Amino acid sequence: MRVLIDECLNWRLGRALTGHYATSVQRMGWSGIKNGRLLDLAEQNQFDVFLTGDRNLAFQQNTTQFRVAVVVLEADGIQLHKTLPLMPKVLALLATFKPGQVVRVGP
Repeated sequence: MRVLIDECLNWRLGRALTGHYATSVQRMGWSGIKNGRLLDLAEQNQFDVFLTGDRNLAFQQNTTQFRVAVVVLEADGIQLHKTLPLMPKVLALLATFKPGQVVRVGP
């Protein structure tokens, strides 16, 4: 699967998603782009999953209109040491995500 990591999260989370292609919004040159346009770009560039720490994204965007699943990390913060422990759960669930779906992953 192709995973796009939101700019609010550390790009190094992608290292834990072994067997999948993971890159960050920053590496794609999309820093500062708002969520609706960002999901559109993710879809156009054939990403399967958008990984974010933004708990409000699902309320701000109609995610069902996109062919990208949104995974919201619900850790105690967005720092790497707080989100990295959630990556085994994300990795285990990756194959089950469906386009337009919002999945919340917490401790």
